[in-house]
Order: sequence, then C-alpha cells, then structure tokens
Amino acid sequence: MLKNINPLLNADVLYALRAMGHGDRLVLCDTNFPADSVARETKLGKLLRIDGVTTAEATRAILSAMPLDTFIPDAAMRMEIVGSPREVPPVQQEVQAEIDRAEGKSWPLVPVERMAFYEVAKKSYCVIATGERRFYGCFMFTKGVIPPEAK
Repeated sequence: MLKNINPLLNADVLYALRAMGHGDRLVLCDTNFPADSVARETKLGKLLRIDGVTTAEATRAILSAMPLDTFIPDAAMRMEIVGSPREVPPVQQEVQAEIDRAEGKSWPLVPVERMAFYEVAKKSYCVIATGERRFYGCFMFTKGVIPPEAK
C-alpha cells in the first residue's frame, strides 16, 4: 500500500498513468469490449486490468491521479448506444458523476459511435479493462497537465 494513492491503481496502471504525456488517451472498458485485441494495437501494446470493480470505481481511482485535458472538447468520451445514441444508461451516468467530482465541475462526456470508438481506441496509449458487466461501460480519457504551483 502507498499513502494517498487509490489502492485500485496497481503497479501496471500506475506505470501507464505516469508514462502517459499530455494529450495521450486511455481507454477504460467493460468486460464485453475487445480489450486484448484493441490493447495490442495501442502504444503500450498490452492490456492492463483493474479487476472486480465497476467502470465508475475505476474512473474514480484513475482521475484521482490523472488530470483531464482542458485544451480539447472531448477529453472524456463514452461509447454511444447502438440505435439510441442520445440515451445515457446508468453506468455512463455514474462515470459522469465521477468525472464531475474529480474535476470539481460539470464536464462534458462526449458520445462516440461504437465502431468509431473502436478505431479511436486503437490509437490510444493504453486499454484498462475492468470488471464492469453492464453494457456500454466503455470510456476514453485524455491526459491533461498539472500546472506549476503558484509562488
């Protein structure tokens, strides 16, 4: 255990979060996402896991250490529901609440069509699979910056 670090952030995930730079994107996905095959195409090239938790719990852990990018409008994205793109299911509402909590304000969770989501995911830095069993528990987050402390 480490002080002030969410215990869900295992060594592999911490390495990836630290290695990512401004503008790098991570995928946080549910159990139905083709995580391993997509992860093999990412910059990291291997699948990371935070098992046994929901995507909302994993989001809370990740965003406790990683800032979202304030320079782009789509720093937080969600997979659209096929045939119902405007619908926001409970799993996505829960992640939205975690994003807003971490950022201290309402933050846009931008919808992305399912097949387009897969293509963007392949270009990301890494994929982190969770134990989320609800459908459409798939998200992408773009890393921002931490400004220097004011003097």
